[in-house]
Amino acid sequence: MAHTSSIEMHGINKRFGQVQANDAVDFTLHRGEIHAIVGENGAGKSTLMKILYGLYHPDAGEIFVDGRAVTISSPRRAMQLGLGMVQQHFTLIPVFTALQNIVLAKEPRKFGALLDEQQAGEQIAALAAQLGFDVPLNTPVESLPIGAQQHTEILKVLYHGADILIMDEPTAVLAPQEVEGLFNCMRSLKSEGKSLIIITHKLDEVMAIADRVTVMRRGRAIASCPIDDTDAAVLAEMILGEPVIPPSVTREQTIGTAPLLRLENVTLSGDSDTHRRHTWKKVRTNKAPSKRYLNEVSLEVFPGEIVGIAGVEGNGQSELVQVLTGLRQIDSGTLTLNGERIAHIPADRHRHGISLNDRIDDNFIIRHHKHSRFCRYELLQRKSIQRYALNALDKYQIRVGDIVDPIRTLSGGNQQKVVVARELEARPEVIIAAHPTRGLDIHATEFVHTRLIHARNRAKAVLLVSSELDELLHLSDRIAVMYDGEIVGIVKPAETNKQELGALMLGLTQGSR
Repeated sequence: MAHTSSIEMHGINKRFGQVQANDAVDFTLHRGEIHAIVGENGAGKSTLMKILYGLYHPDAGEIFVDGRAVTISSPRRAMQLGLGMVQQHFTLIPVFTALQNIVLAKEPRKFGALLDEQQAGEQIAALAAQLGFDVPLNTPVESLPIGAQQHTEILKVLYHGADILIMDEPTAVLAPQEVEGLFNCMRSLKSEGKSLIIITHKLDEVMAIADRVTVMRRGRAIASCPIDDTDAAVLAEMILGEPVIPPSVTREQTIGTAPLLRLENVTLSGDSDTHRRHTWKKVRTNKAPSKRYLNEVSLEVFPGEIVGIAGVEGNGQSELVQVLTGLRQIDSGTLTLNGERIAHIPADRHRHGISLNDRIDDNFIIRHHKHSRFCRYELLQRKSIQRYALNALDKYQIRVGDIVDPIRTLSGGNQQKVVVARELEARPEVIIAAHPTRGLDIHATEFVHTRLIHARNRAKAVLLVSSELDELLHLSDRIAVMYDGEIVGIVKPAETNKQELGALMLGLTQGSR
């Protein structure tokens, strides 16, 4: 059967300094199909799509939309051509509400000038219901959890009526129950004749949702085929350029008798001070909380174990991490930390993990810049910093052009590797890891998993927050499930399954404590 092309890209080249991000790439999107693009971090997937969306301009090559040669000079021009993009890193205005962000530049009006919030709200609420999203439309985006921000991005693109949707890691912050809802929506959009491009590292999702797949490696498109002609193992081998050999890591029984981290009846409300430094001691207040983000949470993490935290986004996981890392002060309860060195791998690397406009090597010493190894007589020791950074780049297989380039020039996955490398190389006693493999490729994900298990085997305490149930089941010694600010169950991976975890995550059952 002949297919009509919605998008054709021919000979696309793009270079950033010494890095050839795209090298003579050809790509074709058929009308009414879901097309997946896969590849390692830095393979050029996001760069190619940002060129299609007008965020980058190609150094060479041609783009055709519905058979017409076009120059896409900006996202505005892309939207005029019917393209919409949900980027891996959010492009929302933090102080605007979710509703204001969604309708921006397409505001429904009444009396010719006033924003018709009722009409907009009804339209967006219907769209959200179709997707299975629950977004508080009148809440400023900066106050929303990451999952709700991602939902807002998706709603914005669909509200603006795009016929061609580009989604960069769209399920990275979605719980398993939400992923199928998104896939159902994608299938519905496909049935309406829309074309979709999904960039992802999750090969099981590619096999579940895509009609065709393109594999990129080191800036080139090396293969493109119908999904029925391949499988996840073949795709993984094409992505890596070599057979996939799962790492062999022995899990040693080293659990200690005294916890390195303990929470007892910890409560956090919406009135809590988010700016005061945590004093790590018992705190009591008589003020009635407006909303409890954490409701009498009790949990222990021992040396030599990984405790996973499961839950649908927005049920207290983010607030738990903020409390543990000193970003919020509890209302009541007891929080005990035995150990001075804490590593924090944040869920949002752009806001809390890196300094986008600073050099790559400088990002490796954030929080450690006063260490004698890097600073003497209040002067940074550039050679020592660069040696340290180069060693980490090699050890963690991070692709860069030059270590003096701003870290914003790296792909999202390579930025995440910098954060993971910096935090784990500091030899912490307690590791707070929030979605540490989000956006990482196969090799990088396995590497991070191995590093976390090695830390556990060295009697470190690891608290792992993840939306990936497979990751939690694979890494954790115990899994605590959060729902509505409470821990509703603590289970062992060998004694549970995804169905039981899903029921706990939705508050349908209570587990053992």
